[in-house]
Amino acid sequence: MLSRVGDQIFWMSRFMERAENLARILGVTSNVVLCSTPETQEQNLLAPLTITASTKAYFAHHEAVSLPTLIDFMALDEDNPSSIYTCIKSARDNAHAVRWQITSEMWETLNSTWIEMGAFKRANITGPEATRFFDWVKERSHLFRGVTYGTIMRGEAFNFSRLGTFLERADDTARILDVKYHILLPRVEDVGGALDYYQWAALLKSVSSFETYRTIYRDQVRPINVAELLILDRRMPRSLAACMEQIVAALDRVEGQNDHPAKRLAAELQARVVHGDIDEIFRDGLHEYLTTFLEDIGELGYRIQRAYLGAL
Repeated sequence: MLSRVGDQIFWMSRFMERAENLARILGVTSNVVLCSTPETQEQNLLAPLTITASTKAYFAHHEAVSLPTLIDFMALDEDNPSSIYTCIKSARDNAHAVRWQITSEMWETLNSTWIEMGAFKRANITGPEATRFFDWVKERSHLFRGVTYGTIMRGEAFNFSRLGTFLERADDTARILDVKYHILLPRVEDVGGALDYYQWAALLKSVSSFETYRTIYRDQVRPINVAELLILDRRMPRSLAACMEQIVAALDRVEGQNDHPAKRLAAELQARVVHGDIDEIFRDGLHEYLTTFLEDIGELGYRIQRAYLGAL
């Protein structure tokens, strides 16, 4: 497969996963802000900007942060390269460029998603229909991923699609967990209280893990258990361990020039999360662990790009 084609399939899937993750973050933020105290509201509104590393870009155009302007910026802003609007458009554009390498069902799903997005009124998305819009984005991403898995031939296009999806998912899970633990730390008197519980529960819901957590741990939501679930548990589809398992499997099925550095780093990251110990991670610092992981997953993306998809 030409590196250009592989690159477009890789980013097609990565952009759809990113759109879904943004919808998850904004949906949970909307609910958390409604229950926030005046002291914590701004902190909760800033969290999505911190997760997506877009604080500077936001304040370049807005003097203050509010829920409607935050949703407008992260969901609809055509000039924001990481907005839901831009991600869906980019996914559709990449699919259009490689229609002959993907199935008609994949193309039709992305094209209809792009068309349907135009039917949403901007004022409603930033207002009363925000939740419906976020649910729609998640559903369209689920549909695209299911159609892809169910129709595409198990070849290089499938492998690059998987790489894009799970690299993006791993990055997002690590960022969400780090922001809650390192930035949204409650006051000492709030630890273990209703506010602390609600924020951890919101984090779990943002990655569709609340029911899974209850099934496995059954007790109250504890930070160390949340971290163990989202980092080390391969049964959890959005955990770092599950994502690295899928990434390594996809890399094992493709061959590229000088791809050993990418495969070696992927194997190292997988070993780190498969054989990790949550007590050791907390003792050494969860923030430091996640910061290192994010740096390494960024480096892995660069090595994959260089080995298979053309120079950056």
